Amino acid sequence: MWKQIEHYFSAYPQRKKIAQKMLEYGIRIHNNAFQCGPIALSDSKIARAFQVDRRAVTATREVIIKEPELIQIFSNLIPTCHLKEVAPYMKWGVIEIIPVDPSMPGILADIATIIATNNISIRQAIVDDFEFTVEPRLFIITEKQIPGILLASIRNAKGVKAVLIY
Repeated sequence: MWKQIEHYFSAYPQRKKIAQKMLEYGIRIHNNAFQCGPIALSDSKIARAFQVDRRAVTATREVIIKEPELIQIFSNLIPTCHLKEVAPYMKWGVIEIIPVDPSMPGILADIATIIATNNISIRQAIVDDFEFTVEPRLFIITEKQIPGILLASIRNAKGVKAVLIY
């Protein structure tokens, strides 16, 4: 997706950064204003959070509003709760996968099959977008800790370069 829209922002590094962060955090444009879920966000708060000039935030919004392709995307974003940091307190398992090639199909499917055949439920799976994440990861949150005996099977799954379990 990013490759399809980045040309709108490529001439202005701060606008590019803002657009990427909007995608990362699920910040959308609604009624010509920034929102994260139902929460309105001011241009100045976004500028401080992303360490950019407030005028760049305003200009980014204007570019998005004027371009039909962009407004379709940026008006439909929603934030996602990532359970990775909460998992240890809930006694859930966390598997972090570093892929050999993040665009390779089937990595999640193979790992999910290994987990499911061991009668463990997956609560959440989140994949970083390989088009704008330097080293994308796959995070799988499971209903219980992953037994050590599964580590070898997961390491040998299709497309897996490295595995972290915590």
